[in-house]
Amino acid sequence: MIYKIRIILDAQEDIFRDIEIDASSSLEEFHNVISQSFGFLGNEMASFYTCDDEWNQDEEIALFDMSENGSDVRLMNETFLEEVMNEDHPKLIYVYDFLSMWTFFVELADIVENEAGIAYPNLLFSFGELPETPPEKTFKSETKFDFDDTFENYDDLDFDENWN
Repeated sequence: MIYKIRIILDAQEDIFRDIEIDASSSLEEFHNVISQSFGFLGNEMASFYTCDDEWNQDEEIALFDMSENGSDVRLMNETFLEEVMNEDHPKLIYVYDFLSMWTFFVELADIVENEAGIAYPNLLFSFGELPETPPEKTFKSETKFDFDDTFENYDDLDFDENWN
């Protein structure tokens, strides 16, 4: 089976790629296709994340296991596209280069039969140019702090400064 997938950069402007790829491809192969289609060298750390319908991040699937003692991190080269993406779970989040945090929304658009004479993976459509720098991210916080004031007023903080 062939997955038709749209990969959208998390940015104000529309920047996306439509790709066809074999459902049995590893996520490492998919990572290589995405990085090449957007013009990255592919030499930075990256991860896929499973997510729900509202794009809330769940399980990480990493390019490499960076833990010191070998953890239970799921790896791209051991995980196949059809295991994490299907009609019931059509979305993934892809993050490339953890210092720059290029973030992409990955969504399954269609599942079709292999077509004779077409080499997969296949870049179907490319729209928009990648900006020089990653789009700015704004993170929401439920707590508002005035950092200039916080460290001068220990009484306002909710902890015991002499806890040990």
